[in-house]
Amino acid sequence: MASVFDFCANTLAGEPCALRQFEGRVLLIVNTASACGFTPQYKDLEELYRAMNPRGFSVLGFPCNQFGKQEPGSSTDIQQFCATTYDVTFPMFEKIDVNGADAHPLFKHLKNEKPGLLGESIKWNFTKFLVDRQGRVVARHAPTTKPKKLTEEIEALL
Repeated sequence: MASVFDFCANTLAGEPCALRQFEGRVLLIVNTASACGFTPQYKDLEELYRAMNPRGFSVLGFPCNQFGKQEPGSSTDIQQFCATTYDVTFPMFEKIDVNGADAHPLFKHLKNEKPGLLGESIKWNFTKFLVDRQGRVVARHAPTTKPKKLTEEIEALL
């Protein structure tokens, strides 16, 4: 059975990144956007990352322009926005599709492991997938779920 650690994605710098490098860490994988009503969640995601990263937790951000075209910028634009507006230091990846025929293989896997209310489709930006240290998808949370509400769930996996 595949785990999250079996996938690769390109960083915002365009460099291939094997997710195997996060093996043994608890992950919160989020599809993000810079011009969404949920964009302020970057602040809480960064706070969770900084507080729990030393204990083996990472947030992985995957920009997506499929919902209301709310991530229209280039990788450079996204990097600059995240750094200057929210001081994001957690790993960010190149813009991807999360639904449809061109969905990134990682997101196909995440949706297959934890379907949501719309089946395997992702409803909107800032859908969150919680992954345990073995790379298993243990929970899926709606865009409306504030990152800080996941603290106890993350703590239990650390």
